[in-house]
Amino acid sequence: MDKSKPEVEPSDTKRQHHSREFKIEAVRQLEEGKINGTQLALMLGVKRSIIYRWKKELATHGPDVSFPGKGKTRTDEQTEIQRLKRQLAEVTEERDILKKAAAYFARELP
Repeated sequence: MDKSKPEVEPSDTKRQHHSREFKIEAVRQLEEGKINGTQLALMLGVKRSIIYRWKKELATHGPDVSFPGKGKTRTDEQTEIQRLKRQLAEVTEERDILKKAAAYFARELP
């Protein structure tokens, strides 16, 4: 008996990207209660769990912060950390260039 895993063909489906407005409207329809999550998911062509994830994100962060475009919300602290990391990388590169320049010019002196 062959215990190796069967070969899996790559999926033809691509990851869907939905606009912020689409997600907010989907949650609004769910909260109206005229249609349940399963029916809404079938109608919109997404998984039911995705709609409930959108609902949770809206409830947690509100419509102004939710769905920033890359899929994950960032807190102010996370945004500041990213900015500081970029600044640190830039300053580190400048420092390394200056170290090399100082070493070069130190060799040139008699």
